Amino acid sequence: MKKFKDDLVSSAREFTNLRVLCALAVMGALAIALKSVSIDIGGFASIGFSGLPNQVVDMLFGPVTGTLFGGAMDVLKFFLKPTGAFHFGYTFNAMLAAFIYGCFYYKRPVRFWRILTAKGLIEIVVNLGFGTLWSAQLYGRAFLAALKLRVGWSLLVNWPLNTAVFYVIALALERAGVFRYFKDRQRP
Repeated sequence: MKKFKDDLVSSAREFTNLRVLCALAVMGALAIALKSVSIDIGGFASIGFSGLPNQVVDMLFGPVTGTLFGGAMDVLKFFLKPTGAFHFGYTFNAMLAAFIYGCFYYKRPVRFWRILTAKGLIEIVVNLGFGTLWSAQLYGRAFLAALKLRVGWSLLVNWPLNTAVFYVIALALERAGVFRYFKDRQRP
């Protein structure tokens, strides 16, 4: 429990570092650029890469910084390219996902099982649970009917595909020394 608390405090302190703020700005710009590349599949699914910069932020700067970044980026991306009605529930989802990713990734080595577990938890709790609830509220669908539409996509396509993509990206960043660059410059 002490390690978790220390990670939260350390993540919150990341905001005092100018290098981190600059990295957040770059990651935010990249997330906005990648948002225009997403492909919507019906009203219940999409293929996109705009969440990848968010996960890198969660890995580099932790759950507190990631949660605030995720919420801010969700609102900003919505207003720059709206894809339906605004619902704070989706912003909550972005923040909750960032918190979970930050808890699994921050100051920990890149491991496939860790990414698979975090993504599985997010697919089930955040996307299938809360995401389906928000979709049902917004579009007047019955929760179970909307869940049936989403469950196959989330568990059979999204989860393994997103796990593999982020694992490859995280390994590449780790080998390139990006994580070490920021870890070596963190405050004690």
